[in-house]
Amino acid sequence: MAHGYKTPYRTRMRAQIVLHAARGRSNARIARQTGLHLDTVRKWRGRFAEDGIPGLAYRSRRGRPPSFTALQAAQVKALACQLPAETGASLSRWSCPELAHEAMARGIVSSVSASTVRR
Repeated sequence: MAHGYKTPYRTRMRAQIVLHAARGRSNARIARQTGLHLDTVRKWRGRFAEDGIPGLAYRSRRGRPPSFTALQAAQVKALACQLPAETGASLSRWSCPELAHEAMARGIVSSVSASTVRR
């Protein structure tokens, strides 16, 4: 993993940290040799010490849960792909505020902003 050409960069760097540590090198020396920050070296040495090779894998991060389900997003996208005249609106094309209003009127979502629809 530490020297593989097809190994992703971050995985290769993590493996190199472990190899340097196995050779008895200090965190500061590993950081200098790899060009990584000292805190990064500490983190990956600690994770390897706790969990072994699986500890070097990416851990999903916590975060804000999604506000809309995949189905809701798909329904809004499908609505955006329709011409407004097909839905009964007297428009030639959708604007983001009008699309957000239509999605709420159809009950696809309870509330959504125009900027969220734009994204």
